[in-house]
Amino acid sequence: MRRQRSLKRESVRLVDCRKTSEMVENPNCQLLSGVISEEADQLLYNEKRSSCKTKLLKKHQHRPIGEKPYGCDQCGKRFARSGNLVTHQRIHTGERPYGCDQCGKRFARSGDLAVHERIHTGEKPYVCDQCGKRFAHSGPLVTHQRIHTGEKPYGCDQCGKRFFDPGSLVKHQRIHTGEKPYGCDQCGKRFAQSGNLFTHQRIHTGEKPFGCDQCGKRFSHSGHLVTHQRIHTGVKPYGCDQCGKRFSHSGTLVTHQRIHTGEKPYGCDQCRKRFTQSGQLVTHQRIHTGEKPYGCDQCGKRFVDSGSLVKHQRIHTGEKPLNSKNTCSTIT
Repeated sequence: MRRQRSLKRESVRLVDCRKTSEMVENPNCQLLSGVISEEADQLLYNEKRSSCKTKLLKKHQHRPIGEKPYGCDQCGKRFARSGNLVTHQRIHTGERPYGCDQCGKRFARSGDLAVHERIHTGEKPYVCDQCGKRFAHSGPLVTHQRIHTGEKPYGCDQCGKRFFDPGSLVKHQRIHTGEKPYGCDQCGKRFAQSGNLFTHQRIHTGEKPFGCDQCGKRFSHSGHLVTHQRIHTGVKPYGCDQCGKRFSHSGTLVTHQRIHTGEKPYGCDQCRKRFTQSGQLVTHQRIHTGEKPYGCDQCGKRFVDSGSLVKHQRIHTGEKPLNSKNTCSTIT
């Protein structure tokens, strides 16, 4: 009876306690061998794990702050951890051991693969706590949140303009440097931004991926489609702060405002006459060059501008301009 009580107390103590390995060697626990075996395996695993953590902690505590004992034999860059050195060396070797099982693309780091796989899964684990917008990467979330906070940590050292992200700053700085790193392999024209090159190349390919759902007209640039759709909707989002007149294009507003300011930024290099619109300058320069690109298909007479051709063609058609108060149709 006394032995049974002792055995019961021992078995309870061994099953509940996870901090000693006494259960493995105690012969009194034969009746609970299945439970004890499982508990013993878990205990040994925990002891090894704890021992490993202790060793790493001691190693960390003995390492001086800032020490980077692992150096790359290719470029000399140094690291605090050997694993970081191994990952870095793949830059030199080109090794990419982690492959996507969906598209086959390979990566040097497992973390990069995990981020990439979200393209296929559609997973967006990072959520903005202000507006609920979701992101696949933490970096874009941080940048997005600056819209709400107004933070612009990246500043141009030339003009002081500030930006939400470093990429926008780099693009902006090309205004000052004149750098145009992206070149068209068809005509050689160069661009400051890769997106502008991509759009330009559609001139050569004839690609027009953006189509109007009202009339079917297609465009090579999404912005051109947006502007075109205002013909159907009648939207005129750009208003003059001087007279209130509204426009569907921002460029048209800018040109209109020159009526109020008197600005004439386009000058003729032959006679120094100045104009508010570049098109007016082009037409004017034909006076000096003698160019007449617009020809009448009835009589062959040629003109320097399309407006003059339209007026001339009324001779043949007999058409009278709308709201014309002049009853005389004499042509000089």
